[in-house]
Amino acid sequence: MLNDLPDDANWDDLMHKIYVRKSIEQGLKDSESGRAVSHEEIRKKYKLAE
Repeated sequence: MLNDLPDDANWDDLMHKIYVRKSIEQGLKDSESGRAVSHEEIRKKYKLAE
């Protein structure tokens, strides 16, 4: 992960990269375990146009 950062990266850049990666990994885990809700289900629940 560090190798992907530019040479002038700072701690904020690193923390952002860690946050994004953790968020994606958690989302994938939630999806695989059935804890995610599809766009279609949300549209139906809130009666949104498709």
